[in-house]
Amino acid sequence: MLVSGGPIRASDPIGFPGPLPEAADVVIIGGGIIGIATALYLARAGVQVVLCEKGRVAGEQSSRNWGWIRQQGRDPGELPIMIESLRLWEGLAQELGEAAGFEQTGVTYLAKTAEDLAGFESWLTLARQYGLDTRMVSRAELEATLPNAAGWIGALSTPSDARGEPWTAVPAMARLAEQAGVVIVEDCAARTLELAGGSLQGVHTEQGFVRAGRVLLAGGAWSSLFARNAGLSIPQLSVRATVGATMPIVDFWPGAAADDRFALRRRQDGGYTLAPGVAHDFWIGPDAFRHFKAYLPQLKRDFRRTGLRLLAPAHFPDAWTTRRRWSASDVTPFERMRVLDPAPNERLLKKIQRDFAASFPALGTPHYHHVWAGMIDVMPDEVPVLDESPIAGLFIATGMSGHGFGIGPGVGRVMADLLQGRDPEHDLTRFRYQRFHDGSPLVLGPSL
Repeated sequence: MLVSGGPIRASDPIGFPGPLPEAADVVIIGGGIIGIATALYLARAGVQVVLCEKGRVAGEQSSRNWGWIRQQGRDPGELPIMIESLRLWEGLAQELGEAAGFEQTGVTYLAKTAEDLAGFESWLTLARQYGLDTRMVSRAELEATLPNAAGWIGALSTPSDARGEPWTAVPAMARLAEQAGVVIVEDCAARTLELAGGSLQGVHTEQGFVRAGRVLLAGGAWSSLFARNAGLSIPQLSVRATVGATMPIVDFWPGAAADDRFALRRRQDGGYTLAPGVAHDFWIGPDAFRHFKAYLPQLKRDFRRTGLRLLAPAHFPDAWTTRRRWSASDVTPFERMRVLDPAPNERLLKKIQRDFAASFPALGTPHYHHVWAGMIDVMPDEVPVLDESPIAGLFIATGMSGHGFGIGPGVGRVMADLLQGRDPEHDLTRFRYQRFHDGSPLVLGPSL
């Protein structure tokens, strides 16, 4: 029986009921991997943390991603944090056990053209600067290890890269955070910030007010909407990414791999997670017009990869009818859609099956047992905001642009230090909030 819909749903029983405390040192808005990891590292440093999640922990993109934990192909600004994140994953895997699904089975990018290879080789230069085990793979070596009816002429591979099981790893990490003292409250949408004399006093939620002088906004695809109501502009949009989980297949490739047609990742249950290599869908809404200029370079590069849709479904973050303004006493858009659960693109799912079968004829057409889609929070330059906002005490960690699962622990550690006024030990210039407002030129991240 084919199941459609996210691995974690709004109808699932509440696993983290709270109760909501009256005060905390830090309030975190959003129970995805960024919020959970930040909460974990704060609590282990002795900070009192309450995390408010409008729906279910990891209910959105944090459980719907490919499950790649990759250094390969990262933006130069992200790579040092990702290298740290991989080390953190190694430690977390010991604590999380099988729930992490952590295995260092490598990530491989497959090339069909000389242009692909040239792009890979240019990134290899960066990998060597950081001492990674990334290397080019010849066609002969590929054909000795991987069925190659697709005609791949070479590849870029990082054997130390890893895979994980998002829908079990992140909730298990939330349990670690809870054990460390974090109060996690599901079905608890953050509504507004409370300010007095320009000073942050706390957060109004649907379950009541929490007094706190520091807040982290880590709301994924919803971050821009919350920030706008608070008077801040984050040029963030969301794209739909479709995913299919197959029935068990012979273990022909233990790690993760992708070309421009499809991506694959071996799973613990013996199947593979399959997704379009680069294709995605975008619903045009008010923010698309508001931020059109900022996204123009990305649009020019990715236009052929993007399926445009005119009207977002009701209650989506950038739907035409979604409210942009509300007060602490109002029912907010976050309560009207507990878990953002877009329907997958059936055309893309069928195309993946055809492309897979053509590439691996001995394996034939893969059969799905579960299909879903998620909304990826994308930034104009494809790297996140990791910074304190113009509202003193409000920090922002959003716009992971599809890179969040792997880098999540590293970003969580960095944000935990920022929230404590500590040196994050990484150069965060690339991730400044003000880069969108001070005339800085936007530099697109690598399209690998």
